[in-house]
Amino acid sequence: MALMPIGGYREGTSLLHRADALCKLLGMLFILAAIILTETLIGYLILSAVLAGAVFFSGIGFRTALRAVWHLRLFFLLIFLMNTFFHDTGNALWTWWIFRLSFEGITAGMHVVVRVAMTVLLGQVLCAVTSPLALIDAFESLLFPLQYLRIPVQDIAMILGVSMQFIPIFSEEAEMIRRAQTARGARFESKNLLDKAQSFLPLAVPIFLSAFRRADELSVAMEARGYHRHSGRIAPKKRRFSVFSVGIIVFAALLCAAAIPL
Repeated sequence: MALMPIGGYREGTSLLHRADALCKLLGMLFILAAIILTETLIGYLILSAVLAGAVFFSGIGFRTALRAVWHLRLFFLLIFLMNTFFHDTGNALWTWWIFRLSFEGITAGMHVVVRVAMTVLLGQVLCAVTSPLALIDAFESLLFPLQYLRIPVQDIAMILGVSMQFIPIFSEEAEMIRRAQTARGARFESKNLLDKAQSFLPLAVPIFLSAFRRADELSVAMEARGYHRHSGRIAPKKRRFSVFSVGIIVFAALLCAAAIPL
C-alpha cells in the first residue's frame, strides 16, 4: 500500500474527518499556541499525548504522520545548531570566533526543535483529515470579520488553501529530483556536512523553478475557467457543529490556557 504524500488529504470516515473544518482549524491554532507557550517537560509530554491521540483518531497511522517530521531531520539539525552556537549567554562552556556553546544554548535548541516538530506533525494531521475545499472554507469563515476592514478575505483564504495543496506535490518532486541528483553523483547521504550542503544547491534551483512554473499554470487554468475576484462583502455561512467538533475547540482552548505561564 502506497504511503500518503506529505501534507496530502486522505479520505476517511474517522471522527476527525467528520468534524467541522472550522473547529479543527481553531483547535489547531489553540494547540499551536500551547506548543509555543510550553516550556516544561511535563507540558511537552502532555502535548505529545494529545498529538498521539489526534493521529489515532485521524486514522492515518503513526508511520504516515511521522514521515513529515523525518523528512525535515536536516532542517531540525540546522536550527538546533544555530540555536546552540549562537545563543547569547554569559555562561559559555566553549567559545570560538562567533560561536558560543552553553547549556542554555543547547536547551534553547532542543525547545525550538521540539516545537517545530510538533507543529509539523499537527499540520500534517489537519491536512490529512480536511479536504482542500473544506480548508479554504474554514479559512474564509475564520477571517470573515476582516472584510469590514476592506481586507480581501476570499483571496487570502484561496491563497492559503492552494498553498497547502502544493505541499505534497513539491514533496514528491523534491524526492524525485533528489534521486536523480543522487544518480548523478550528489552525496546527500554523506556524513560530511560540507558535501551535504553543496549537494542541496542543485536540489533547490529545480524546486523553485517548478514552483514558479506551477503557479503560472495554475493562474492560466483559473482564468480559463472564469475565476474572478469577489467584489463586496460576503455573508457569513451557517454551520452546524457536532458535539465532537465543539469538544475539539473546548479541549484545545483548555490546553492552551493550562500552558500559559503564571
